[in-house]
This record gives sequence, structure tokens and C-alpha cells, in this order.
Amino acid sequence: MIKNKITILIFSVLISQIAGVIGAVLNFSSLGAWYENLDKPFFTPPGWIFGPVWIFLFSLIGVSFYLILISEAKKEYKMTAIAIFFLQWLLNILWSFMFFTLRNPFYGLLEISALLASIIVMISIFWKINRVSAYLLVPYLLWVSFALILNFSIWRMN
Repeated sequence: MIKNKITILIFSVLISQIAGVIGAVLNFSSLGAWYENLDKPFFTPPGWIFGPVWIFLFSLIGVSFYLILISEAKKEYKMTAIAIFFLQWLLNILWSFMFFTLRNPFYGLLEISALLASIIVMISIFWKINRVSAYLLVPYLLWVSFALILNFSIWRMN
């Protein structure tokens, strides 16, 4: 039983971190001249901060997902929670594609708005199953809210 829970925990954190790895790969081609030459607002964090923040957030998301997977909630609740988890996972990756790969802050803004909405829905669904799992997602919600404001500002300035 304990070994199975450890396997589920490792899976949950790894699947969350994979979104970050894919996003980083999508960002890589644009982090040079294109991104550096964009006008950015005064509150843009230094580039080095994004990696550690996302690693931390994806770890929290993974633990949150783990708590859902091991919960004894009704099957239909868990299936809905798993579906919204993977929807936000995909939307998280798509933001990097829209903003960096396509080099389109407007598409990024539209996409991150959908991501933020999916996080809000995920928190509300997770709350019904395991409140700790919902609380673990609050830093993610706050960071993506900040990222949306940053994305909006970059779009407006360019």
C-alpha cells in the first residue's frame, strides 16, 4: 500500500514537471533576441526567477494531484478532477507555444486567460474532494494571475 502511494506521488509530481520541461523547450527558441527586444513593464521579474518558481509550482501541483488520486471520492468526482487537471496541464503547455514559439503575445493572452479559468475550475473541483489539494493550488493561481497581467502588459506595449 505505501509503495503504491509512493509510486503515485512520483507519477503525479513527474507528470506535472513534464509540463514545465515541455514549456521550457518551447520557450528556448525565443528567449534570445525576440523576447529580449520586447518592451516589458517595470514589474517584469528577472529571467532567472522563472525556472525555480515553476519547479516549485509544478511540485505543488503534483502533490495536489496526488491527493486527488489517492482520495476515496466517488469515481465520477475523481474522473472530473483528473480531466480538469489534464486540461489545465495542456493549457499550461499551450501558453508557451502561443507566446514564445508563435511569438504572439496576443494569442498568449487569450490562452493564459483560458488557463486561469481552468485553474479556478480545478481548485473548485479539488476543494470538493480534498481541501488541502485545493489550497496547494493557490500559489499557482496567484502566479498565473500575475503572468496574465504581465502578458497583457507586454501585448499592450508591443
